[in-house]
Amino acid sequence: MQKGNIGVTTENIFPVIKKFLYSDHEIFLREMVSNAVDATQKLKTLAQQGEFKGELGDVTVHVALDTDKGTITISDRGIGMTEEEIDKYINQIAFSGVNDFLEKYKDNANSIIGHFGLGFYSSFMVAKKVEIITKSYKEGSKAVKWSCDGSPAYEIDEAEKEDRGSDIILYVDDDCKEFLEKEKIQQLLTKYCKFMAVPVAFGKKQEWSSEKKEMVDTDKDNVINDVEPLWTKTPSTLKDEDYQSFYRTLYPMSDEPMFWIHLNVDYPFNLTGILYFPRIKSNLDLQRNKIQLYCNQVFVTDQVEGIVPEFLTLLHGVIDSPDIPLNVSRSYLQSDREVKKISTYITKKVADRLLSIFKEDRKQYEEKWDDLKLFINYGMLSEESFYDKAKDFALLKDVEGKYFTFDEYKTLIEGSQKDKDGNLIYLYATDKEEQYSYIQAAKDKGYSVLLLDGQLDVPAIQMLEQKFEKSRFTRVDSDIIDRLIVKEDAKKSELSQEQCDNLSALFNSQMPKMEKTEFMVQVDALGAEARPVIITQNEWMRRMKEMSRFQQGMNFYGQMPDSFNIVLNSDHDLVKRVLNDSESATTEALKPIESELKGQEARLAAINQQQSSKKYDELTQDDKNMKAECEKAVQEQKDKKQAVLNDYAKGNDIIHQLIDLALLQNGMLKGEALDKFLKRSVDLIK
Repeated sequence: MQKGNIGVTTENIFPVIKKFLYSDHEIFLREMVSNAVDATQKLKTLAQQGEFKGELGDVTVHVALDTDKGTITISDRGIGMTEEEIDKYINQIAFSGVNDFLEKYKDNANSIIGHFGLGFYSSFMVAKKVEIITKSYKEGSKAVKWSCDGSPAYEIDEAEKEDRGSDIILYVDDDCKEFLEKEKIQQLLTKYCKFMAVPVAFGKKQEWSSEKKEMVDTDKDNVINDVEPLWTKTPSTLKDEDYQSFYRTLYPMSDEPMFWIHLNVDYPFNLTGILYFPRIKSNLDLQRNKIQLYCNQVFVTDQVEGIVPEFLTLLHGVIDSPDIPLNVSRSYLQSDREVKKISTYITKKVADRLLSIFKEDRKQYEEKWDDLKLFINYGMLSEESFYDKAKDFALLKDVEGKYFTFDEYKTLIEGSQKDKDGNLIYLYATDKEEQYSYIQAAKDKGYSVLLLDGQLDVPAIQMLEQKFEKSRFTRVDSDIIDRLIVKEDAKKSELSQEQCDNLSALFNSQMPKMEKTEFMVQVDALGAEARPVIITQNEWMRRMKEMSRFQQGMNFYGQMPDSFNIVLNSDHDLVKRVLNDSESATTEALKPIESELKGQEARLAAINQQQSSKKYDELTQDDKNMKAECEKAVQEQKDKKQAVLNDYAKGNDIIHQLIDLALLQNGMLKGEALDKFLKRSVDLIK
């Protein structure tokens, strides 16, 4: 019997493994099974090269539970080890100082195991004692048993073992008893070993026994993995049904994918995989982390940020590359040059695939655009290189449901939608039903209107305005139609300034009080056929508020109230009637007020003129008092005038009806206000 100490530079490696790797301790099973698969693959390679002359036979790796003994055993029929090899590979750990190790790798089991060659020693995360019973494939080899109880001390002794290969027996520690549950081991094997290249069996297949009225074991191994997953096969040998079936294996509860890309490259790095385009619809956050990363068919992670660009994390599927180490840290992934090459390659392949689908079957591509749009917008927003390719297959959809490339749509609207300064105006709606009348007004002018109703359409608009030369996107309800695309100087209203002010005051006094909402009333000559009252919302302000939902640092805009313009059409008969009726009803009451107001305003103007040559600190207290008294007198007369107009407007049903109709058109009339509108409408019809 040989005894000794494991060759490490400190004696507290095992407490370190136990304590600091606890959060990731489930990967011990991946490491153990991976080692068994590697040993089997090495034997296969030796057989192919003629260095192993024996029969390979059944090379299934077996995982077995013994709840009575409290053990997990991983058995293989691979190359096995001699006593010398155990001493070399198990007893000598390339370990470079626990202090550095603790500081750098304490939170990441993957990092520490990969960096220090501690794959086998991850077993001590769950085991209080580990035994290896092994026999080398080499002729004349003797079986050897190695055991260690979680301290640096080990023992090597002779053993009885008929067959080649290794049995690793883990005596599970008291604080890790969940790993003696069949369901837990089944779950971990399915997660990490589902596609390993050598059959991995856990227990026996079961079938229903009519005698015992329960599921019973058969004599067939329960193989948990597919040794030749779809991504390892040649694309030309596969059919659509094969890809769809594999997708259902990966994501049993998901809708069918739209299409997929089969990755297969061996230079300048090795990479295989299948990426699926899911039906993303409208929620970015629900779609992430569906790509599974493998290294030689061994599951590594589904947190693939850093390996693929952020927007590609919306895709589903599998990436397998031996050039990405099995045990990696996130910081490693983000800085590694090979990983960056892989990221660039995948982006290019995705763009090439989308372009080919677009060119080969545009009709099918257009049918899937609503599901693709979110993904492509995200890509164009986050990756400059992707925009350069995507601009040829990204589409714009109009409210009629017709699709255009960027160049096609520019050609369509160039003749009709340029303003007087030569800017090309892209009109858009976000809701066909809510903005119907605004869309119709634009159509009546011969304009085309886009439908931009996606989650990332507002940020995409910002980007496209920077990319497109002399172009601007404007929502159809952001202004009256003639100001959306200004062809010539606006027509002036025939009303006097005083009449415009009075009209504004009448309507402004009756606007509803809404939380976080402001209304600004203005008068414009829109033509006798246009609506009497139109509500618009400033494009820039609304867009900033919408962008605040996506971008940090823009919360200021999100907190601001919604600001709407109430445009009174001075050419419309109903607005003219309100003005005429109000003048008839209020003239007598307003005459003395306006006379006094004009007198006070003239006096204030004279005071301002007189004091304009002096600095503020040169004014006497009498000067300041005189001006303040005059300003107060002006305000008093304005308040009196407003009170007269308010009193009239309060009882004018046409004013209320016109305001409510405009609010109703914009989905802003609700509750009690809507009820009053309905009753008033009935009364007006009587």
